Amino acid sequence: MSAIRVERTTTATRVFLGVSVVAIVVLATLPQWGSAADQLKLVELLVLITLAQMWNLLAGYAGVVSVGQQAFVGLGAYGMIELVNNQGLGLWWSIPVAAVAAALISVPMGLIAFRLRGAYFAIGTWVLAEVVSKLMVNSSRVGGGSGASIDVAGTDPADRLKFTYWFALAIGVGSIVVAYIVLRSRLGMAMKAIRDNEAGARGLGVDVYRTRFVIWVLAAFVTAFAGATFYLSQLRVQPTSSFSVVQWTAPIIFVVVIGGFGTLEGPIIGAVLYWWFKNQFIDHATWYSTTIGLIAILVAMWLQRGIWGIVRDRFDFSLLSVGRRLDMRSARVSDTGASEPAR
Repeated sequence: MSAIRVERTTTATRVFLGVSVVAIVVLATLPQWGSAADQLKLVELLVLITLAQMWNLLAGYAGVVSVGQQAFVGLGAYGMIELVNNQGLGLWWSIPVAAVAAALISVPMGLIAFRLRGAYFAIGTWVLAEVVSKLMVNSSRVGGGSGASIDVAGTDPADRLKFTYWFALAIGVGSIVVAYIVLRSRLGMAMKAIRDNEAGARGLGVDVYRTRFVIWVLAAFVTAFAGATFYLSQLRVQPTSSFSVVQWTAPIIFVVVIGGFGTLEGPIIGAVLYWWFKNQFIDHATWYSTTIGLIAILVAMWLQRGIWGIVRDRFDFSLLSVGRRLDMRSARVSDTGASEPAR
């Protein structure tokens, strides 16, 4: 007969995790051998990966399609402005504190948004983001419509850039680790059940509202942390950019869709491709927009599962396995009924 063993990881997963640890160590040493421009570019990439992972956790796994994630990018940035410029809090402490504040603000926002369903929910999150943006525009404490610069007086520019890069690396890697841990937990199983069949999940006793709300708040915290980190590298925050759906949520959705919706690897691949194209065509805005649009059309027509989704489905291959696999191994039953390996 066959002995059945449930596996949580594969050889590919273990190899990938080992290679990832080495890569993270190398990236952590970048300030020692890389240029300031390299650090700024990687801050942008790491923040993009973070935002994409959180949106994918919401939409790709929990079935919550938000078009208002730019609200938390802006809240993280403006929270840092308030804490540093007006409250005198240390620069580095202001980032996690601003992220906690954004997560708390996401609770009443969620109470409003989660009263809506489907397309109305997506539109509702966009409207809420616009409301938060207008509040910042009308607040003189944080610069109003013209925005404000972050007070970095007394901070060495090289040290500031170095620590900003390390914050971005920590949140970039952390977002993947958090998503990985969540998806391997009971909460992750509930999320996937809701995404695949909400009515069926309710029938099995899954608290759909609570599950989605927890992920909403978690995504708000991590998104705000990434937003504050990014704008620390820019030194100036403006409402028209920090709360822009075009600058933030639209690229995030694009990244997840081309990389692979509902996969952990997809947002990483999509973010790298988007970031690479953006830097390649940085001086050719028209060609950049044309190329990105063409890629989106091609993916929509022939690769609806995204790049990594196609690879996973075709080759049954995963680098970050979050499910369980049945490993069927030949075995022979002995006279006593015990299972023995086949010879």
